[in-house]
Order: sequence, then structure tokens, then C-alpha cells
Amino acid sequence: MQQAALDTQFGALTVTEAQGHIVALAWHDGPRTPQSPLLAEALAQLAAYDAGKLEAFDLPLRPAGSAALLDVLDAIRAIRFGETRTYGEIAREIGQSAQSVGRCCGANPIPVIIPCHRVMGTRGLTGFSGAGGVETKVALLRHEKAGGFLI
Repeated sequence: MQQAALDTQFGALTVTEAQGHIVALAWHDGPRTPQSPLLAEALAQLAAYDAGKLEAFDLPLRPAGSAALLDVLDAIRAIRFGETRTYGEIAREIGQSAQSVGRCCGANPIPVIIPCHRVMGTRGLTGFSGAGGVETKVALLRHEKAGGFLI
């Protein structure tokens, strides 16, 4: 596995590649020189997203996890930039409980690129597993102009 990092307005993000796929994104510092074309492309797309110039990532992803987790992550990937869905809406779509969807969001190994920050509770804002917790979720939603209801 190889890693590369960049600084964003949301903190230092480190992307991990394995066998030609992005497998993880984490909030911590890491090597600054990408060792593969895929890592270079992932950093370029994250930088473009951070600058407000990219709304959809186009990277080969391979998140690890159970079938239930992968179903939730597929549903999350379908949420468009600037939009949100609730845990309950996703649960009904894929035949899981809202609590299961919430647990899977918290287990998302590739946040931001798989935009679990776009998933809300029925009554609005809920937790976030990335560094900074809910504050980072709010920053991501505001960045996407999806956070107007938070003000």
C-alpha cells in the first residue's frame, strides 16, 4: 500500500492506494510526494474539490467491508454534490435499518470521496467520524452549499 497527503481547508488528508484502487482516506499527515499516477490523480481531485472546482470524484475505489457496508457506500456515492439524504431514506432504499446505515456511515473507509457527510438524521445534523467530528461535517456541507439549513 502507498499513501500520499495534502492540506485542505478540512485538514490534512491522506489517501491510501492498494493494487490500483483507493482504499482509504484519513485525516492525518502523510508523505507529500505521490508514488503512483493514481495517488497523484486522487490528490489532484481532492485539491480541485477543496478549491470548489470538482463536484464528483472519478477514482477507482475498493472499500473493504461487509456486504451491508458496501450496499450503504454504494447508496451514499449516488448522493449528488450539494444534496443530502437521511439515514432512513437510504435504509428504505436498500432494505436495512436506519441504525445500520448510521453504523456503516461511521465505518466508511473513504470519507469525502464517498460522501457520508451528506447523510443526515431525520431531525437534521448528526455525528461524523472524520477529524473534527460534526464541525468538519458542517464545513463539508457548507462547502457544497448544502448547509444552509444549519445557519
